[in-house]
Amino acid sequence: MSAALAEFGTGRMALPLTVNGRSLRVEAEPRSHLGDVLREGLNLTGTHLGCEHGVCGACTVLLDGEPARACLTFAGACAGAAVTTIEGLDADEIAGELRAAFNREHALQCGYCTPGMLVAARDLVLRLPDADERRIRVALSGNLCRCTGYAGIVRAVMAVIADRRGRGILPETGAARALGPVGARIGETIVAPVRRLTSPVASVAPAAVSDLAAAFEPAHRFTQALDLAHPPEAVFTLLGDIEAVAACLPGAVLTARPAPDAVEGGLQVRIGPIAATFRGRARIERDEAARSGSVHGAGSDAGGRSATEGQIRYRVESGPTPGTARVELDVGYTLTGPLAQFGRPGLVRDLAGRIAADLVRNLDARLSGAAVPAPAGLNPLHLLLSLIRARLAAWLGRS
Repeated sequence: MSAALAEFGTGRMALPLTVNGRSLRVEAEPRSHLGDVLREGLNLTGTHLGCEHGVCGACTVLLDGEPARACLTFAGACAGAAVTTIEGLDADEIAGELRAAFNREHALQCGYCTPGMLVAARDLVLRLPDADERRIRVALSGNLCRCTGYAGIVRAVMAVIADRRGRGILPETGAARALGPVGARIGETIVAPVRRLTSPVASVAPAAVSDLAAAFEPAHRFTQALDLAHPPEAVFTLLGDIEAVAACLPGAVLTARPAPDAVEGGLQVRIGPIAATFRGRARIERDEAARSGSVHGAGSDAGGRSATEGQIRYRVESGPTPGTARVELDVGYTLTGPLAQFGRPGLVRDLAGRIAADLVRNLDARLSGAAVPAPAGLNPLHLLLSLIRARLAAWLGRS
């Protein structure tokens, strides 16, 4: 490696690599990442580049036998390493079984994610002791697919693992064989037991209200206005009843009796193969004179390792007509973990609008003395169809 590194000052370097079993010296700039070297320098275009931020997993290759993101790996750091791309797995027994299972289970559509998905899945087949669906889903959470919904992929991986273990082929174990990509060794080996979740809401301790930073700076922010055909005083009073508001908000649950200035609860969401239960606590503030208030909370999802912190500031004003109210909302939030990959600000705003519409209907029913529908989780199909209809209507209007 030292001889190769000595050439850094020339602008380009002769990089010694073993790629798919062949010893090569590849010309590359020190700043080049491995994905560009493989695609541009060696024409190994089976390594796909998607996000180039290490998020989507399309560029996953084997680096010295372990999965690595080619877009995040400096080529200069790989001098002397053995690299295996999807092309190098043509004759690989496990990859062949996975390709057949992917075909059988309809585990691909456009195919863009498939090379990286197969490399990651091969690692699971080598190391998982049994066909554990939950661990497969968690381990593949770093490989994103926009087409399949993941169900076929998971079935394919489970089938190959079950078949190989049924034939007496044992997993590779030991401290040197930690599950996951290069750099993901966090102390758990493949034979370590996995704690199963008996209660999604109670499986993780909520964040303490005292831990919430007073000067919270959200990553994203948007505003929204809700109109209700009821007097502002009645609306503001109802918003102070946390139990009533939770009963009107789709997906919301309370896990303890709320206090005047704090609440403990959660929000349950399921979108396709992704299920999340955020549990946490929130600090509540209200200004009776100004008919305003705020809710600042934080929570985490035990199953998906996602976390969020957010703050909703609201102010109740007189509506456009006498006897009506308008609730002005200022929403700021930060989302981290696997779900952040799907939480694009525009999508969040659109979905928040659909959720707010359900909330307004339920609040109106309660203020009118009518029965409020039973609490339900967020219905992604209903939200998606509503979003499509709204976008189509807007497009037709512009046309």
